[in-house]
Amino acid sequence: MQPPAPAAAPRYEERLTAPALWWVICGLLGLTGGLTVFPVGLLPTIVAVITVTLLSGALVSSYGSARIRVVAGALVAGDARIPLTALGEPEVLDPEEARAWRSYKADPRAFMLLRSYVPTALKVEVTDPADPTPYVYLSTRDPEALAAALSGRSAGE
Repeated sequence: MQPPAPAAAPRYEERLTAPALWWVICGLLGLTGGLTVFPVGLLPTIVAVITVTLLSGALVSSYGSARIRVVAGALVAGDARIPLTALGEPEVLDPEEARAWRSYKADPRAFMLLRSYVPTALKVEVTDPADPTPYVYLSTRDPEALAAALSGRSAGE
């Protein structure tokens, strides 16, 4: 009797988490909310601090929950799932090129999962003729490893 086949493990996985400073700002926003209602009383102040901190934290958490994965023959970036067969050769972008491709070189038809606090990126041409998307732009902290996973190589090659 053979054991069940394990689920395909991701060849690459990254979560584009928000910078630590953003979490500090959430705490400061909570304090500001508390100071706003301080003249009303202590209980409303505590409620305001907790409520504003939790709401701003939820916003930062949802923005920083974007994931990029290469798993089961597909690139999964945010809500998009693109088969690797529909992608061309990946192009690693240094911080200067990444800034250019997310601004004046950008094509409005492109799929972009970008985070301005991540300086490097990867650009991959979409080769599927039925898809009007010219390329995929992904902010990533390790573009070489993502490019290697998309090409089917190990990161050390």
